[in-house]
Order: sequence, then structure tokens, then C-alpha cells
Amino acid sequence: MKKSTNDELVFLPLGGSGEVGMNLNLYGYGPEANRQWLVVDVGVTFGDLSTPGVDVIVPDPAFLEGETIRGIVLTHAHEDHIGALGWLWPRMKAPLYATPFTAYLIREKLREAGILDQVKIIEVPLGGTIDLGPFQVTMVTMTHSIAEPNGLAIKTPLGTVLHTGDWKIDEEPIIGSTTDSSAITQLGDDGVLAMVCDSTNVFVEGSAGSEAGVRDALETLIGGLTKGRIAVGCFASNVARMDSVIRAAELAGRRIFLAGRSMHRITAAAKHVGLLANTKKFLSDEEARVWPADQILYLCTGSQGEQNAALARVANGTHPTMKLGLGDHCIFSSRVIPGNELSIGRLQDKLADRGVRLYTEKDHPGIHVSGHPCRDELRQMYAWARPKIAVPTHGMRRHLVEHANLAKDIGVKETITPRNGDMVRLAPGPAAIIDEVPSGRLYVDGGRLVTEQGEALHERRHASTNGVLIVSFAMDKRGKIISDIDVRAIGLPGDDERPLGDALDDLAERAEAAVMKLKGEALMDEMVIEQAVSRVLKKASQQIWDRRPIVETVILRL
Repeated sequence: MKKSTNDELVFLPLGGSGEVGMNLNLYGYGPEANRQWLVVDVGVTFGDLSTPGVDVIVPDPAFLEGETIRGIVLTHAHEDHIGALGWLWPRMKAPLYATPFTAYLIREKLREAGILDQVKIIEVPLGGTIDLGPFQVTMVTMTHSIAEPNGLAIKTPLGTVLHTGDWKIDEEPIIGSTTDSSAITQLGDDGVLAMVCDSTNVFVEGSAGSEAGVRDALETLIGGLTKGRIAVGCFASNVARMDSVIRAAELAGRRIFLAGRSMHRITAAAKHVGLLANTKKFLSDEEARVWPADQILYLCTGSQGEQNAALARVANGTHPTMKLGLGDHCIFSSRVIPGNELSIGRLQDKLADRGVRLYTEKDHPGIHVSGHPCRDELRQMYAWARPKIAVPTHGMRRHLVEHANLAKDIGVKETITPRNGDMVRLAPGPAAIIDEVPSGRLYVDGGRLVTEQGEALHERRHASTNGVLIVSFAMDKRGKIISDIDVRAIGLPGDDERPLGDALDDLAERAEAAVMKLKGEALMDEMVIEQAVSRVLKKASQQIWDRRPIVETVILRL
């Protein structure tokens, strides 16, 4: 495709810049009025205490409505890169492109969403190239903590962008090939306009370490535990880690029981592309229940303390197959993701209380390595690619700024650190933020997508910190109260000095007084009555509890 005088090449993150997770990145080419778009990754992040009742959060793709999307390319199969497809593909309706392992998991995800038959999925071989209008996209083999991670060499008439995806440099990755440094170096020789690059470990000196080292550490640790059951918690998506645990268990004379839905899902995808070959058959539920304790290893989900995962159920004593107790062992072959410290601590406390001995990367550093590049690896990537422009992504704000500083220190001419919604012009001319477009989050709440400002979530947040008061009474058709006023509380405290019942009686009297102050037509308007009661009780609650609860008033007209 030839370039015209009005053409621009732009980069636009709608998720993943200023946060770790929820990746949704766009590349646009053409004049402003008629741009064509390439979408890279469509991922999720997960809810926390600030989003009660919400487990999954996805980026808001509203900007893309009505735009020309040439294709959606997925770099790899982690949930923060593909997890939102089931929710957001109907708003994009463009073909999906992925390598075989990722494509397998995408199909499963779209099948669960009930839209698989609507979606065109094109499998791209490792190292393959896709022509999507002004974008020629070549898959560049990387190493990461999942099978088939890819960077993208995106060639356009205005220059080439290297979009790294998630990556590290691992000379012995256990599965798959090493990072294709020759391809990246060739890109650098030909000229890389910009590199959009992972920032997760930018504050960590050195390198992330190799999966080969983890295999050695696990073989030593597991081989030395000759008595009792062993459970290993790790990320199911890390097929290399699963492979290492399985091989270490078999060397120690133990058989594997897979615990957790995602373990089975990832195993199926791995076997589909020829991974996890020549391993013994996994134990069934029935076999695992009776298998000798010193000859079994449970490979489990839930290393982050997830409430319904396998390890949590074991810790609570509710798992139908697995039991751990005095004399047994639990190995956490994973890192603590920021924000999960409390849930992991509670899980480990429960396991310890059952007499289970714990092993973590703190006391056995070799049993886990990161899947993201540290500073030495970032320096090496810049030495290979030699981009004119550095665009840090995949990190909190502090990560992006530090990554930009590192790039400047090693001689990159231009750096820019966009926030979600910032449209960055990469060419022609110097890199610059030229526009800000709508961006944000959508919450999967009750099986449907709702906005950040959704009333239900707002009320749930408010109730979770302030409580709820429910006021009910009967009135006749003339507006006279003809019953006692009943006030009930949810989430509000009482104590010996002032029992909750006394406070509620006081509130009932105040509610009655508020209604009696109303005159004429106001007594016929239930909304007016509800507002009057709400104002008075919120003010009183502020005095009693230093809270302003939600007030729900129920009026029965007789």
C-alpha cells in the first residue's frame, strides 16, 4: 500500500497503559477521517474490594464503534490478553489471528460465550505473516511464562513498529524456542520506527532467570520430600512450569492429579500442539482418593488465594478429592501478584493450621522466576531493535515513566508514555499525543456488562461501607400513618452502651416526625415522603455511626 500526504500512523492504548492487565492496544493508519485499525489483544483484569460482586473487568471499546477494523491479533493466551474476547468481540466483529496454542484457547472461550460460530479465527504459524490492509504483521517468537508468546513486527508505509507483547529472554525456556534475536536484530538493521514494550519488571536489576533453573530446583525439592502428599500451586497457563513439576514428580516416583478447571483446559491446549508429551496418564478422581500419600502430587490452581480455586477448597477442607494435613507439603511455585497479599496469606495460614508445611519463593528462591523482562533484558532488547521511539506499556504509571528514563539513558531519541485513551502519532513527524479518546472500564456484573458509573455497582459500594436502613410503614389514602414504623439495619453496629435496637427506635421516631411535617399533596406523593425520610435518617445516622447509609422506604397504602 502506498502512502499519501495525509496518512498518519498512530498508536492508541485503550487498556494496559497505567495498569498491569486489561490489554487493548490499537494501531491506526490513514488520514484522520478514514483510518483503518489493527487491534492487538483484548484482555481482562480482575475485581477487588473496590468492586464488590464483580470478578471480571474489561476495557471499554466504545471508540471503535463504526471504525474500520482490519483484524484482531492476539500475542499470547494469558487472560489479560484474550480474556475479554467473549464479552467484546460482538462490539468489534473482526477476524481473529493467533498461533495454534492461543487459537485453541480462544475457541474454548468463545464456545463458552456462545458465539464461536460467529467468529472467524485464522491460525497463524509461528513466525507467520498476515497482510491486513496497510498493516503487514509478522509473528516474532518470544519467551514468556506461557506457550507460543509472540511479539509483532507491524510494517506500514510509514515505518515498522515492534510490539513486544509480554516477554523475557530465556536461553532454556523448557518448551518452545528461544527469543528470535536474529529476527529482531534484522528488524533493527532495516529500521524500527517505534517499540511498544513491556514495562512490568523495569525496577528490577539483572534478568528474570530461566525456567531450566526452576526445573532443577523443583526436582531437588520434590525429590527430597519422600513422605506425605505434595501439592504444587502454580499458574495453569505456565505450561513449562507444569511440565517441570510433572517431570520432577515422575522422577520421584509420584503420579499427578490435576486439580482445577484451568489446569485441565491448559493441558488440553498444550497436548493439542504437541506439548506435555511422553508423560504418564494423570490420575482420575477415583484413583486420587485412594492413591498412596507418598506417591501422589496434586498440581493445583489457586496459588493467588482465589476463593473457589482448588487450593482454597483444600485449605477449607471442602475439596471432594484432595486432602492435606499433618506431614503433607504445599509448594507455591509462583509469585505474589500485587494486591493478592492478603488472600494468599489467609490461604497459607489455613494450610499451616492443618499441619501442612509450606514452601515459597521467599525460602526457596529457585522455585519461581518471572515471565517479564528485568533491566538487563530491556537493555538487550533495545540493543537488538534500536527503535527511534520508545513507547512503554504494560505497567503502572511509575513503571512507564521509569521505562522511558531507561530508554533515554541508553540512547533512544524519543520516548512517550501514553495513558489509556491517549492517541500517539508515531509518524510522520516527531512522536506526540495528538488526541484523547473515550476510554474506561466495563464491569461484568450479574452476567452483563455495566459501566463504571452503573447504579447497581455504585449502590453496592455505598452499602458495603455505609450500610443499609430499611424503613416500612402503612398509610391510609389521606396520608395518615396507620401502623408502627419499622426500621431495620444491615451492616450497622450496636454495642452495650447503645444497643442497635435503641438506635433503630430513635430512627423510627425521627422518620415519623419527618412524615408528619409534610402537608397536603406532599402526603400523596410517595417520592416526596421517601426523600424526606431519607434526609432525616441519613443525618441522624451521621451523628450515631458516622455513616450515611442507603435508606430504602417501603410504604403500604391502605
